[in-house]
Amino acid sequence: MEKSAPTSLANITDLLLDAVCVVDTEGRYLHASAAFERIFGYTPAEIIGKPMIDLVHPDDRKRTLLAAGDVMRGKPLLNFQNRYVRKDGQIVHIMWSACWSEADQARIAVARDITELKRAETIQAALYAVSEAAFTTRDLMALFQQIHRIVGDLLPARNFFVALRDEQHDRLDYPYFVDEHDGVPESQPMDSDALSVEVVRTGKALLLTSDQCQALRAGGRRLSGHQALDWLGVPLRARRGVIGALVVQTYAGDVRYTEHDKTLLQFVSIQVASAIERKQAEARLQHVAQHDPLTDLPNRELFHDRLDVAMARARREGEPLALLYIDLDRFKRVNDNYGHDAGDMLLREVAARLRQCVRESDTIGRFGGDEFVVLLGHLRLPGDATTVATKIRLALHHPYAIGHHRLEVAASIGIAFFPSHGESREQLIRSADEAMYRAKRQGGNRLHTGTLVDLSR
Repeated sequence: MEKSAPTSLANITDLLLDAVCVVDTEGRYLHASAAFERIFGYTPAEIIGKPMIDLVHPDDRKRTLLAAGDVMRGKPLLNFQNRYVRKDGQIVHIMWSACWSEADQARIAVARDITELKRAETIQAALYAVSEAAFTTRDLMALFQQIHRIVGDLLPARNFFVALRDEQHDRLDYPYFVDEHDGVPESQPMDSDALSVEVVRTGKALLLTSDQCQALRAGGRRLSGHQALDWLGVPLRARRGVIGALVVQTYAGDVRYTEHDKTLLQFVSIQVASAIERKQAEARLQHVAQHDPLTDLPNRELFHDRLDVAMARARREGEPLALLYIDLDRFKRVNDNYGHDAGDMLLREVAARLRQCVRESDTIGRFGGDEFVVLLGHLRLPGDATTVATKIRLALHHPYAIGHHRLEVAASIGIAFFPSHGESREQLIRSADEAMYRAKRQGGNRLHTGTLVDLSR
C-alpha cells in the first residue's frame, strides 16, 4: 500500500509560501504543498510518485544525492542550494532545508525559490567581469572572447557573435563570430534586411522563437546560421549611439530564449558597449603612436619591432629575409617648385603604390622625409627580393597626377639580406641604407645590394 504524508502536515504546508515536500526512502514524492506548483510548475497531483532527482538540473544531481544521503542518516540539511528544471524548461535556483523523520521513514524538506537573488548576484558578477576585461584584455579579440565566456555564464551561448557598425562604409561587420555550423558572414550593408542589421538600425532588441524564425525564412528573410530555433539580438548602445549588436542563437530543442533572457542580455550589453568603446579608443591611440600621420604607414619604432620579430623567426626557421631602403630621387625639387602640400600628396601616393607592390604579410615603414623601408619575409629565394624591388622602382617612376600637375620622380633602392648583410637590426638597416646611397651616387633610379659582412667575427 502506498504511503502518504500525514493529513495534518498537508493542511499546514498548503498555507506556506515556500514549497514543502515529503520524499520516501526511494526518493519519490509523497507530498507536495500548493506552493510547489508556483515554484516548479508541477501541481501536487502531477508530482506524487515521481523520483525527486528527475527534476534536479543534470549538473547538480550528484551532489544533491550525496546531500540526500546525509539527511537520511540523520544529519539535518540547512541552506543547501541547487538548481531544478521547471515543467516549462526554465531553470530555478532553490535553497533547501531538510530533515529526516524516523517515524515516517521520509525526508521532509522546505524549498525557497532564490532564482531572482541568484540572477542579481550573477548579473553583478557579470558586470564586474566585463569591467575588469575592459582593463585587462590586450585587444578587441581578447575582449570578445572574454565577453563570450561571461555571457555564457548568464544564458546558453554556444552560438554567439558580435556585430559592429562601420560608420565610414555604412556596413555591419562581424569581428567575432562563433557558430557550430557557419563561418564568419560577409559584411552587411546597413540597408539590408539582415536581423543583426535591424537590431543596430532600430536600436531595439529582437527575440524570435522557432515558429517566427521559420516564418521569416519562408518569407525570404536572411538569418545568420542554419535553421536556428531561437534567435536573440540586443543593441550595443554607447555614448555615441548604437555601435553594434550582441547575438545568441540556438539549434538545440532543449534551449529556448525568453523575455527574461532578453532583459538580461540588454542589461549586460550596456557595460559591454562601454568596454568595446574603451578598447577601440585604446587601439586608435596605439595606432596613432605607432604610425606616420601623413601616410599611415608604421613609423620607425613599430617597424623596428616588426623587424626584430621577423629576424627572430628567420633565425629559428632558416628562411630568407630582405630589407629594402627606398629614397626618392630629387624629391626636394617637388617641395621647392610646387610647395609642401604637393610634396605631402606625392608622399601619400608613393605609400599607396608601395602597398600595391607587396603582400599583406610584408611591412612598409616611413622613417621620415622621403625615406621608406620595406621588410620582406617568407621569401622562397633571395632573388624574390630583387623582383619586388624592381616592381617598386618601376611603380614609383610612373608619372603622378598631383593637383593640376603631372610629376615624375624616381627612387634609389638598397637591398640587404639577413644574415648575409647584418646579423643585428642596426647592421641590416645600415647595410641597406649604404646600398641605397651607392645607387643614388650612380645616378638614382636603380637598385643596389648591400656589402657582405664578415659573419666569422
